[in-house]
Amino acid sequence: MKSNWSGLTKKAMVSLASILILSMMLLGCGNTSTGGSASGNIATIKVSHQPEFESFMTYDGIQKKLDQKAGIKLELVYFDSGMPQISALPGHAWDVGATGCVPMLMAALRYNSYLIAVGDDESLANTVMARADNPIFQTKNANGTYGNADELRGKNMLVTTVSGGHYTLVKYLQSIGLKESDVKISNMEQAQAVAAYDSGKGDAVTLWAPFNYTGLNKGWKIAASGQDVNARTPILVLADKTFADEHPDQVVKFLDVYFQGIDRMKSENTQLAGEYQEFLKSWGGMDISKEDAALDIKNHPVFNLKEQLALFDNSKGKSQIATWMNNVADFFTQNGKFTEQENQTLQKDEYITDKFLKQLAEQKGIK
Repeated sequence: MKSNWSGLTKKAMVSLASILILSMMLLGCGNTSTGGSASGNIATIKVSHQPEFESFMTYDGIQKKLDQKAGIKLELVYFDSGMPQISALPGHAWDVGATGCVPMLMAALRYNSYLIAVGDDESLANTVMARADNPIFQTKNANGTYGNADELRGKNMLVTTVSGGHYTLVKYLQSIGLKESDVKISNMEQAQAVAAYDSGKGDAVTLWAPFNYTGLNKGWKIAASGQDVNARTPILVLADKTFADEHPDQVVKFLDVYFQGIDRMKSENTQLAGEYQEFLKSWGGMDISKEDAALDIKNHPVFNLKEQLALFDNSKGKSQIATWMNNVADFFTQNGKFTEQENQTLQKDEYITDKFLKQLAEQKGIK
């Protein structure tokens, strides 16, 4: 092979390069924006998701070709957790997506990303877990959690930091009179945390669905959920600002597909357990039982378009979604994750917009 290449003349090399460039032009390889790309008249929208419940709505829409009916092509982009997802924004690795409330705040601060909808309420699905023989289960608290300060002070907690799970863990610690600094924090991605805890590392582990179902199957018990400790942790749908400003029609088309998935989830609910189980296996690489799939659906309330318009309504003051997000921002400011100046920026709620929801509602005749 080397001798063949070395025998090419400069003229032949130039001709070959010209053919390649012409081929690329004919194939339409250029991007139509910083995010989406076009194939003929169909725009490709890159949708970032994690192997979690909220991702099913996009996956289901693709399987049923609802994106094609809407005049777009949705392309799933896989991430393990929120912060790697947000870190990929400057390179325009994706256009729209869904993530936890804490990464959403980071996306708003760093990259002016828009919060455009709610994927689901994950408060029940964020859990602090421990092995069944852990002494904390000898103490049950009034709010339904287990453990006390003496039993947990100085213990090693495995958690994916800067996440809704992290928020749940710290709220749990506060509920029993501890600060984050009173325990040892070991930052791990979810799959890594499951493996490490299973091998004997750590005293407790914070897991969200569906990873916590793996823990339950291993005999671990739930010491606290986000709902127990008033850690409201919605999953948010967000958009790259540049992409959304340049292609608002594409954002609305994506939401159209996504809300068809939400409507189906609300109407069929646990009847979708088999399909949801298959989604986690085929796209997320995770095996859970059909029973756990049904439980995961129950633990993730979703909101239809009309309900979301109400969540985003700020005509009488702070919207409900802004209140949830402001509470999270305040909490992490108090815990040193955001500066006061950053928190003041977030409290203005300028990153929260219902303009795309309203455009979709107008198309659907919903007031």
